Amino acid sequence: MSTPVAPVGAPPKGTAREYFESIVVAVILALFVRTWCFQAFKIPTGSMENNLLIGDHLVVNKFLFAPAGVEKSVLPIRQYRRGDVVVFKSPEDPERDFIKRVIGLPGETLELRHKKVYVNGTALDEPYVHYLLPPRPDGEMTAFDKRETYGPVTVPEGHLFVMGDNRDNSQDSRYWGFLPQAYVKGRAVAVYWSFESDAADYERPGMEQLFSGLTGFFTKTRWNRLGKQIQ
Repeated sequence: MSTPVAPVGAPPKGTAREYFESIVVAVILALFVRTWCFQAFKIPTGSMENNLLIGDHLVVNKFLFAPAGVEKSVLPIRQYRRGDVVVFKSPEDPERDFIKRVIGLPGETLELRHKKVYVNGTALDEPYVHYLLPPRPDGEMTAFDKRETYGPVTVPEGHLFVMGDNRDNSQDSRYWGFLPQAYVKGRAVAVYWSFESDAADYERPGMEQLFSGLTGFFTKTRWNRLGKQIQ
């Protein structure tokens, strides 16, 4: 039988104090994890379909892209890679968070021709991309020309070129420019919960969203997406 121990001479703790200390430790640990390691986000729009759906709730690794000076040889830290799905502060409105895919890295020249992405003159293989409309014929211009043709542009140091997987329905670097790496919050890792909804659901007042989530938990949860790794 094990016996609880305490430092010699330490006064006995009351039950209330022990509970209080446990709660304080748990809160501090949770704040540390949320600030430095992982955070939860949800998808409110369709700009990443069909890879990520409206109503997907994500776990984001905030530690992977650590700032310069952090020891990378012993910690799980790396540089940005093409294809990383990242959550970041909007360059136009830093109070809002966006999620897109890294397409262009610093120093690379990127161009869009008939919706096909070329990096340093080589066409990218992008199996994750979804198009609402096929490319238009040569010479036909539209008000949304940046969906078809863009660049060439060279990504400056300290920045990224990001795009949504749903290329015809995504406000991304084609429209507001390069993303400063300092704005990136982390890499999306997995879907921990998915709730069938649409963009209108996120415009409802908070209590209506909560009630809808509680009443439809079993019928609207996309069980097949729980634990999905984000690629």
